[in-house]
Amino acid sequence: MPWAELSALILLGGVAWLWIDTLRAREACLYEVRNACALRSLQLLDDTVAVGRMRFARDDAGRLQLQRDYVFEFSDTGNNRRRGGARLLGRELIAIDLGPRLVSVSELPID
Repeated sequence: MPWAELSALILLGGVAWLWIDTLRAREACLYEVRNACALRSLQLLDDTVAVGRMRFARDDAGRLQLQRDYVFEFSDTGNNRRRGGARLLGRELIAIDLGPRLVSVSELPID
């Protein structure tokens, strides 16, 4: 097999691996975002997350992994859209941002 064909097959295999790994990471992120929204009584809008950025980063053990930043929209009242973000390192959620949230008077602790 000529080197050009072998190189093309290796490249195609790498792209296929990246695509499948990105789909799995997206599903893991969506699961974590759904749970975070449910715990805070928020509604995840459109039931989806979108990749905002992808880059390489090192984990705590020093291994190089893909870090993916996802964006999503949620609502706290049902009448608005707020933007949130989540960061995965590999398939592990390392950060989630739900931004500032308005709190009703009934939720405030009374001393």
